[in-house]
Amino acid sequence: MKFKIVHEIKGRMRVRFACGRMSLKEADILQYYLLNQESVTAVKVYERNQDAAICYDGTREEIIRILKWFSFHDPAVPEHVWQNSGRETSRRYWDKIVRKVVLRIGSKLFLPVPARNVIVIGKSVRYIWKGIRALGKGKVDVSVLDGTAIAVSLLRGNINTAGSVMFLLDIGEILEEWTHKKSVDDLARSMSLNISKVWLLKDGREVPVDTDQVKQGDSIVIRMGSVIPFDGVVTKGSGEVSQASLTGEALPVPKEAGGYVYAGTVLEAGGLIVQVKETSGSNKYEKIVRMIEESERLKSSMEGNALQMADKLVPYTLFGAALVYLLTGNASKALSVLMVDFSCALKLSIPIAVLSAIREAGTYQITVKGGKYLERIAEADTIVFDKTGTVTKAHPVVAKIVPFVSESEDGLLGLAACLEEHFPHSMARAVVQAAMERGIVHEERHSKVEYIVAHGISSVVDGRKVIIGSYHFVFEDERCRVPEGMQEMFERLPAEYSHLYLAIEGKLAAVICIEDPLREEAGEVIASLKEAGFKKIVMMTGDSERTARTIASRIGVDEYYSEVLPEDKAAFVEKEKAVGKKVVMVGDGMNDSPALSAADVGIAVSDGAQIARDVAGITIDADRLSALVTLKSISDRLSVRIRKNYFSIIGINSGLILFGIGGLVQPTVSAFVHNASTLAISLNSMKNLLD
Repeated sequence: MKFKIVHEIKGRMRVRFACGRMSLKEADILQYYLLNQESVTAVKVYERNQDAAICYDGTREEIIRILKWFSFHDPAVPEHVWQNSGRETSRRYWDKIVRKVVLRIGSKLFLPVPARNVIVIGKSVRYIWKGIRALGKGKVDVSVLDGTAIAVSLLRGNINTAGSVMFLLDIGEILEEWTHKKSVDDLARSMSLNISKVWLLKDGREVPVDTDQVKQGDSIVIRMGSVIPFDGVVTKGSGEVSQASLTGEALPVPKEAGGYVYAGTVLEAGGLIVQVKETSGSNKYEKIVRMIEESERLKSSMEGNALQMADKLVPYTLFGAALVYLLTGNASKALSVLMVDFSCALKLSIPIAVLSAIREAGTYQITVKGGKYLERIAEADTIVFDKTGTVTKAHPVVAKIVPFVSESEDGLLGLAACLEEHFPHSMARAVVQAAMERGIVHEERHSKVEYIVAHGISSVVDGRKVIIGSYHFVFEDERCRVPEGMQEMFERLPAEYSHLYLAIEGKLAAVICIEDPLREEAGEVIASLKEAGFKKIVMMTGDSERTARTIASRIGVDEYYSEVLPEDKAAFVEKEKAVGKKVVMVGDGMNDSPALSAADVGIAVSDGAQIARDVAGITIDADRLSALVTLKSISDRLSVRIRKNYFSIIGINSGLILFGIGGLVQPTVSAFVHNASTLAISLNSMKNLLD
């Protein structure tokens, strides 16, 4: 691709492509291509002038080589890149604002006064009629105030004032709609599926394939804890499906043969074989957008209070204007009061502040499903961490395999991987990855796999019952035993590792030692969270007392609990809430989902189990535990911004009302300052909180 370097400084380059007119789709492809380069840290593509601003940490020559290799026809770019990217939405709303401003200036410069007056009067009908309709329904809201102000201005012959008020109201509506739409779209994209492989049922065998290879009519296998990647009909099996991500419904829905399942829902229990009916990703995206727009989960109490207060203040403004006219007989003073209201700014600035904070969190790979979660983070005083995949690294590795039978290490690892590959858990991924690195081929040899949450997996392989899981599951629940003469070897297992026990036909066959390294930043993050206002920090794990004690002492938590079950975590959260604590739960696995659901705010790790992400209100990047500190800072600063908005709105508008009563400002000036201050506060609410 030909290009020209327009401007550059160290680590940043702005280039212009010689491609003629760049389409929105091409701009999305270019941005995707550049962001997937290891040396590129940030990209902004400007399709109108064919420019791209590139931030990088590699060499200048490397960036130039990357740009030369680029092609808009690169087949490696997936189709979903330009589907619902948000670029078209931004273009549409920006064009609306430009069109409004150009028409306003053009009419002032080129249209004669009589023609302008006719246009203003014609536009006023919409606002006045809207106010009349509200009154007809028994409502006295901001539309009544706007309609009254415009009508009074027209009756007094102040047509310019009416035109200015309507112009500012139009711009405000576009900005509010744009910010809301963009925030919802960003949120929906972050909630969309990110599934690379599924289990395809082919000739009676399960075969892992890429999702883009699945066609309508194919049958796929869905197991407990997994996301359902496509719309389809259940042909075999039964289970309970959580549809909360689409409908907001809390209770799982039973599904049996003949039932219909939707992409993006999660199988909480059981197992299903689904015949694919819809492979389009946009179908699910649209459902998520609809769910977000209709769901009250987006609304924080701060937003709700602002909307309620806004409507409650309208009658007082109307009463104040009437009272001023009765006392002074001066219509100009009364109109000055009428031109000012608190509700417009409250209704516009508070929701924009919340949605902008959600958008900003997204730039730090933090997905927030609604404003109420940011509010609760700001209020929270207790935070509970799961250990594995949370305070320890998201990618544990197999450090050692200790056989207790005559089979080879590779054979035992292959057997373990054959079972574990079906389930989304960090330790399961470690086993599968270790088998892959050793080049072990583990074909499907087992019958139905049964997964017991927080315990392990049970199946039959080549006619033998095989189980893998925790000590509690293998030795206490399943009553397996250590082979004779090997008890001493069992007791000398390396204490520094987590242990995964593999048993065949009731006897221990191997212990897979999992290295679960602590995140380097964990201690620093815990200390920062304490400084940020959390009074109690707890770690809970299903691991042994020894492992839990070691990790807890290293990261500096206030309390820790070992060998806990999922219900224990949830019970702890409920107990803390019962004594008035505001609790945040951070986890990544299926076993964390009850606690994530019970907490005031559940925070899931991005590459954890889908069911954990589904029930959690917030998801953070798996590689950045420090995102929790960022999230807390955004939440706290959002609360401060909303309080400042309240004081600014009350102060400015109260001052304008007093100046209007005193005759110090004319209605035109009052309307301009009121609307300008409303827009200024709202635009300030769109700024990043952490800049």
